[in-house]
Amino acid sequence: MSRLGSLGGRLYRGEVSYDFVGRKRRWYAISGAILLISIVALFARGLDFSVDFKGGAVFQFSAPSASQSQVQATVSHAGVNGAVVQQLTGKLGNSSWQVQTDTLTSQQTFTVENALTSQLGAKDMSTSFVGASWGGQITTKAIQALIAFLVVIVLYLSIAFEWKMAVAAFVALIHDLVIATGVYALTGLQVSPATVIGLLTILGYSLYDTVVVFDKVRENTAGLLGGARTTYSDAANLALNQTLVRSINTSIIALLPVAAILFVGGGLLGAGELKDLSLVLLVGMLSGTYSSIFIATPVLADLKEREPQYKALAKRVSVRAAGGRAAKRTSAKAGSRSGTAAAQAPLPDEDAHDVEVDADYDDAAPPADALTTTASRVPAARGTPGTARPGPRQQPRRTAGSARHRPAGKKKRR
Repeated sequence: MSRLGSLGGRLYRGEVSYDFVGRKRRWYAISGAILLISIVALFARGLDFSVDFKGGAVFQFSAPSASQSQVQATVSHAGVNGAVVQQLTGKLGNSSWQVQTDTLTSQQTFTVENALTSQLGAKDMSTSFVGASWGGQITTKAIQALIAFLVVIVLYLSIAFEWKMAVAAFVALIHDLVIATGVYALTGLQVSPATVIGLLTILGYSLYDTVVVFDKVRENTAGLLGGARTTYSDAANLALNQTLVRSINTSIIALLPVAAILFVGGGLLGAGELKDLSLVLLVGMLSGTYSSIFIATPVLADLKEREPQYKALAKRVSVRAAGGRAAKRTSAKAGSRSGTAAAQAPLPDEDAHDVEVDADYDDAAPPADALTTTASRVPAARGTPGTARPGPRQQPRRTAGSARHRPAGKKKRR
């Protein structure tokens, strides 16, 4: 068995455990710092939405010898400011460019096309337009889809588990959502429809991992209130350790193809739908794995420990643990005292009585030669000629308090 497999077995059996729930303040502090940076970036820089959301014109063309600064300068000289220039292809083919602008008139569109063709030698020019109203509808639909997704998830978790688990999962989802959008605000990458699709995908992936952990938590906490051995937080932490290796394995397996897509889409093909999709998937999967382990379950444990029955359970467990420690200390002290005084302690009364009995018997017992003399003087039985003289007569053992034995050497009167 591999080391990771043996570690998973030891984690599942509780032989090795890491206190995720007990160190929740540390995870909350880390997440709070990341969320603060993301929120500041969102308010300070904002999100760069693609033309599909805000409307405008998109020029796509091929110009192998042009650079990004040349394309930007050409569009500015044509009287259009604030254009977004992206390189679509790189090492795998000739350089292809995409220029996004705000909504333009027909004259402005014609001017930009002529400038790109005459100054940069643009070929295969294609121009598309998205109206502002259409972009607004796309934005509204995306927000509605996100809200509907969150509502359905909360309802499902409330029915399948309980509402406190649904609240904990919802907190983890908001955590992942803010971090993913904060990364886009920090990097300045455009938010496209592919980004929204990827965002919904990673929210589902985050919930998948969280639901697996919550199912194990429910299994470990069944019948917990009937005893006094472990608290809800301890049982939830055990569930996290039991599913830890599984979460790591599934996350790595999912991240490898996403990283490959990001490398191919961003490094070889340049900007495009693949890059938008893979980036949000990579960021979302990482934050989703983190939140399912370090955020969702600790938040659930916090909510459950506030209930009166689990407060009473924690008190019983604490009292039992304190009693066990006290008993161990008492037994250790008693053992050290008994070991020191064992040689000096007098024997019990029963042992002393046995010693006295043995001493009396030893004093009253006749010597061995006296027994031999007595036996040698006893004649053989009459009427049995040729019979050998009997050996020494065996004397019964006498105990203390019994009748005095006959003195040795005296014959029995007939």
